[in-house]
Amino acid sequence: MKIAVVFPSVMYREGPEGVHRLVRGIEEIGYDELDMFDHVVMGHPTETRRAPFYSPTMPIMEAFMVLANAAAVTTTIGLGTSVLVLPQREPTLVAKQVATLDTLSGGRVRLGVGIGWQRAEYEALHHHLGSQAFTTRGRRLAEAVALMRAYWADEHVNLDGAFYRADDMAMEPKPPQGAGIPVWIGGTRAPALRRVAEIADGWMAMNAPGDPPLGERLALLRRYAEDAGRDPGEIGLQMSLSPNALDKDERKRFYADTDLLRRRLVELRELGFGWTSIDCVPIFQQGHRSSGELLDHLAIIHSALALELDP
Repeated sequence: MKIAVVFPSVMYREGPEGVHRLVRGIEEIGYDELDMFDHVVMGHPTETRRAPFYSPTMPIMEAFMVLANAAAVTTTIGLGTSVLVLPQREPTLVAKQVATLDTLSGGRVRLGVGIGWQRAEYEALHHHLGSQAFTTRGRRLAEAVALMRAYWADEHVNLDGAFYRADDMAMEPKPPQGAGIPVWIGGTRAPALRRVAEIADGWMAMNAPGDPPLGERLALLRRYAEDAGRDPGEIGLQMSLSPNALDKDERKRFYADTDLLRRRLVELRELGFGWTSIDCVPIFQQGHRSSGELLDHLAIIHSALALELDP
């Protein structure tokens, strides 16, 4: 089972050397991937807009910039997004950014994408599209994935889609992984699961209020994959190590208790998950505020989880 660590953007406060120290340390401990969370802007609550899921002033560094920085100071750890809100971005440019990152990292990229939830963010980035920017995001994600894979592999790229076009275009250099750059899709509801089953290399799972039980969603994913003519066993599965139903204080206690962590890892593995991810925010909130303190606790967690990992 592989374990990713979600980079805590709050560590920008230690400056570039602190960020580099943390990234190198995560690799040295033995984690499999460094993942980046993605939001470009966060909307303040207004008379017509509810407060977002996260504080509007929570620091969030740009995903590809951080991963490029990480590529320069590491040699083996995977570099991923968990998840990039792809329909907010221009997919031809994303294809170039991912290809460049894959090239400069020696083929270490895994691209996690999703449709996002924040209408205000779409409006800020695509005000010229109006409401269409948000309401068409699912269809645009599927078309964008097809376009990016073509740019990563084909000498002549042509697409006449509902949202994106390419008229005999070229993109060089091709990334080391080519069209095989893993594209995983996040989401919790049936439309997201159908997209995973039809076009993704894996599902970046999560839990949201009102979701059916995880077992039911896994069964639905398998059914959708079979309907699409795919072997469900070929679709990768990742779930956060921390149960999403926990409140902030419970999550802090969860990451302080290695027995809870080990039991959760076993539970996910028995459900068929081959990946999990560690959220550094509750560790930071426990009081491990410096890069050195975070690394010390991440090393303790890794040692505990290693007792349950497949040899």
